[in-house]
Amino acid sequence: MSSVQVGVVMGSSSDWDTMQHAVSILQEFGIAHEAKVVSAHRMPDDMFAYAEAAQARGLAAIIAGAGGAAHLPGMLAAKTVVPVLGVPVASRHLQGVDSLHSIVQMPKGVPVATFAIGAAGAANAALFAVAMLANQDAALRAQLQAFRARQTEAARAMTLPPAA
Repeated sequence: MSSVQVGVVMGSSSDWDTMQHAVSILQEFGIAHEAKVVSAHRMPDDMFAYAEAAQARGLAAIIAGAGGAAHLPGMLAAKTVVPVLGVPVASRHLQGVDSLHSIVQMPKGVPVATFAIGAAGAANAALFAVAMLANQDAALRAQLQAFRARQTEAARAMTLPPAA
């Protein structure tokens, strides 16, 4: 396996239900990745070490999923220049709107690309990472174009039920 290109991190193992969708996309495209729990609140030293080492390790992007206060994506972005792609994880009480607001409201100068709440956001964050990598990789770009063409054909093949 080649060196890791994308890190997929989450604040808790309970976030895996959402973040597995990012990993599935990376696997589909053959992108070398890692997935791990790096909690902003319960293991801040580990989180800072992860962010600080990301560039030297060759990471092209970090996909960070978090729920509730959702500080993980922003704190990672504060400690690295590697692009951070934030995925709001649905929370029990506020259905992820709290997470979305926390991730998207970064101060000027510390950007986090923020995606939709939940599984769609995780998948799209991974597809965004693939698109970033595809800028420098013609074979990956062709693979991404084929993926998009399959989506188009699937949409064209959709039928609606007859009107009642």
